[in-house]
Amino acid sequence: MRKIEFLDTSLRDGEQTPGVNFSVKEKVAIAKQLEKWGISAIEAGFPAASPDSFEAVQQIAKTLTKTAVTGLARAVKSDIDAAYEALKDAKFPQVHVFIATSPVHMTYKLKKTPDEVIASITEHVSYAKSLFDVVEFSPEDATRTEKDFLLRAVQTAVDAGATYINIPDTVGFTTPSEYYETFKFLIENVTSDREIIFSPHCHDDLGMATANTLAAIKGGAGRIEGTINGIGERAGNVALEEVAVALEIRKDYYQATSDIVLNETFTTSELVSRFSGIPVPKNKAVVGGNAFAHESGIHQDGVLKNPETYEIITPEMVGVKKNSLPLGKLSGRHAFVEKLHELDIEVTDSEVQDLFAKFKILADKKHEITDTDIRALVAGTTVENHEGFQFDTLTIASNLDGTQTVTVAMRNVDNESIETIANGSGSVEAAFNAIDKFFNQTVKLESYTIVAVTDGIDAQAEVHVTVENVDTGTIFNASGLDFDVLRASAIAYSNANTLVQRENAGIITKKISEKDTI
Repeated sequence: MRKIEFLDTSLRDGEQTPGVNFSVKEKVAIAKQLEKWGISAIEAGFPAASPDSFEAVQQIAKTLTKTAVTGLARAVKSDIDAAYEALKDAKFPQVHVFIATSPVHMTYKLKKTPDEVIASITEHVSYAKSLFDVVEFSPEDATRTEKDFLLRAVQTAVDAGATYINIPDTVGFTTPSEYYETFKFLIENVTSDREIIFSPHCHDDLGMATANTLAAIKGGAGRIEGTINGIGERAGNVALEEVAVALEIRKDYYQATSDIVLNETFTTSELVSRFSGIPVPKNKAVVGGNAFAHESGIHQDGVLKNPETYEIITPEMVGVKKNSLPLGKLSGRHAFVEKLHELDIEVTDSEVQDLFAKFKILADKKHEITDTDIRALVAGTTVENHEGFQFDTLTIASNLDGTQTVTVAMRNVDNESIETIANGSGSVEAAFNAIDKFFNQTVKLESYTIVAVTDGIDAQAEVHVTVENVDTGTIFNASGLDFDVLRASAIAYSNANTLVQRENAGIITKKISEKDTI
């Protein structure tokens, strides 16, 4: 069978999702988990976009040992130079150069003629090839590009040294049959004296990203690009976990396989969900909470007799363990460490001490602590909170008029604590008002969601908030995790305010995306 490579762009294209702003620590943590999941290449970011982006790509390049690391670059020499500097310590560095080729993009965005675009491809792919052994080229908005010009652009990039050719469905415009034919056409007509690997990059505007990606594989693609949980701007990208499982379940049809470690899928999805601040919908394919739930009595009866009656994906396949023994309040440090090893969670000795202390606090409140609780505890403790003031404690008092008074304590990196007090019609409103008073910023709450980490009345609460920095119009997502819903809410809102504070201080800068002109 053919082996399909997987390139993950959660840290680049996924971060284009409104409200998603991964910290450098979070990006490194996600990259390490993606390597464990079996990703062949990670598009770690857009080094020229900002100092944060450059640092993240640089740190990931230094960290990964098995996975290729690539940086995005417009057809601009300074972008390619930035990618080179950020990736020079990578074990397997790559660069991804793109320029738009559709009539609407060339006319209104680039303001270039077709001949000028071709000349730019030759110049910049050749320049990238002088710095990198592996160069990927993308004709942006390829699916709205005339077929003959698309072939000309791709052949030009191949002649200039590109070895990977990505055909992006930038606005989610194409259909599976059209995309299949596009790949067949290019593969049959592009000439080269070396192997050229073609890849799809699908957006989900019409709900066909997974179908289009699988059609591209059928049409001869050797690498696919997408994100975890399908995060990305507008309707998002293809969800890589869906393609990976589809290849496994239907390898009889696609005659293709991959190096994806499927039983790391659920952990990978959970981590990206928590750090992006975007909960996974219950009905999401492969990793959603209802993926293995069977409400119909007929379905339940069939599954109990033989899971294959209605269950083509087993929970164990994607890393949801049914028979794993939970921990409890009497579990000691040794059992806790063994559980971390069982879940393949890598932590230092000093981190174990802190995690075990938090585990014992949770165990006093929760009868059974599941694998999901442990993963949430580790993710929430190690990197979830951003630098700066952190939520510490809160107290709540009910007033005779039905309002609530909340006192919130925030602690800085020097362990100094500052308290603020505010009232509200409810406890969450009062807590948020107190946090607003502390940060003294103009922030508008756009959404507030509570998700139970596990089933049962004693489940940990994971709160997701979306806020707008009113002064800039920037959207930020953040999450908080705690056994207590009010504390989880305060942690999430504090984290969101920290992101706004970092933007106002110039630490988080404007993102540069594919939509920006060259």
